[in-house]
Amino acid sequence: MAPQDKNTPPPLPEPLRVAVADSHTHLDMQESTVEEALTKAASVGVTTVVQVGCDLAGSRWAAETAAAHDSVHATVALHPNEAPRIVLGDPDGWSRQGAREPGGDSALDAALAEIDRLAALPQVRGVGETGLDYFRTGPEGMAAQEASFRAHIEIAKRHGKALVIHDREAHDDVLRILREEGAPDRVVFHCYSGDAEMAKICAAAGYFMSFAGNVTFKNAQPLRDALAVAPPELVLVETDAPFLTPAPYRGRANAPYLIPVTLRAMAEVTALTEDALATAIAANTARAFGY
Repeated sequence: MAPQDKNTPPPLPEPLRVAVADSHTHLDMQESTVEEALTKAASVGVTTVVQVGCDLAGSRWAAETAAAHDSVHATVALHPNEAPRIVLGDPDGWSRQGAREPGGDSALDAALAEIDRLAALPQVRGVGETGLDYFRTGPEGMAAQEASFRAHIEIAKRHGKALVIHDREAHDDVLRILREEGAPDRVVFHCYSGDAEMAKICAAAGYFMSFAGNVTFKNAQPLRDALAVAPPELVLVETDAPFLTPAPYRGRANAPYLIPVTLRAMAEVTALTEDALATAIAANTARAFGY
């Protein structure tokens, strides 16, 4: 692929015949306006999106955007990599807030109180993305991550909202903490990254598994094996846009309108027809997020 293609948005896919939802997107990190993104998505049968918060500013924005658009539902949270930055500081300025001073546990408590306040809003359908990330946060940040994750589980249960999980290289600990705390009624593993064995554990617990564009990647056979054993009534589809653009457009910016590309690849793995999978996913997403 020529380098200039990286900046060219992928073409519109053939529209789905059965409308579905993008269960996890970041409209605030995408180039287009919210209106443009929603219109483009709806034109190919993606008529609902779940806008996911990762920090205080993003969670407030998600709640405001969902209040302004009937087709948008919000989730609010401190991302697993955000909690250590609040406690320990972020001298490299890796997050969107730039360089930050250490705030300690009191700063984390204050941030969680704001997530709790936002989680009570009716347009906020979930608490997340929360969980554990051992890829980007080292051992020094694990205590803050775990404390934050446990607090988000409690917030989700108290407000009766879905829990949206970010699990990166932390499968065993995420599952253990869910068992220890007692999981909310509805749990979504966003960008499911486990294998088929973990999919069976999630299925037994009734956890939803949301598959992203990386299920189309050549090296993702373990993900496809997981999808093959996941019960159709627990499967969701997402973009995680602007990240994880499905093949053959990997390397370009992702957006909700590309959901049909991923869904069609998923249908081939599940041996369901495109329409049957879309019908299941539409019902599952509404059930998961209570809309």
